[in-house]
Amino acid sequence: MTQSLRERLLQAMVSRLAPIAMTQGATLIRSPPTGVTREQSPALLVFPESDAITQRPNDRVERHLVVRLVAVAREAGGEAPATRADRLLVAAHAALFADSNLGGLCLAIAELECEWDVEDADATAAALPARYQITYRTLASDISQQG
Repeated sequence: MTQSLRERLLQAMVSRLAPIAMTQGATLIRSPPTGVTREQSPALLVFPESDAITQRPNDRVERHLVVRLVAVAREAGGEAPATRADRLLVAAHAALFADSNLGGLCLAIAELECEWDVEDADATAAALPARYQITYRTLASDISQQG
């Protein structure tokens, strides 16, 4: 069975981020069903949020896939969690924009926004979500084919 271009884009993004997460000592998780445990931290989480049709020129469909990356870190070794999470997000951002068309699969990647969320649970934790929009085209009759 052929995969949708959307799925191939998500897999390309995860593949691009995997070595970054490993270098930063983080766990990379796509769409985790539960919260990140202390053992999984620091972590880089990938959440597909939406995929909207923006144009329908001829037999092509232009789409905007929105993906949220969340860098999660806890205090360790005297380093503030927000500092650790920020370093992870900076590395992930640089990796995405090193090839902003994901090997030719999309037209562009654009950063949408970033938020800060520091939580005080069993230990101080920081979660830095950043949202990105991936613009791509498919054929109107086949979402597995580039348009």
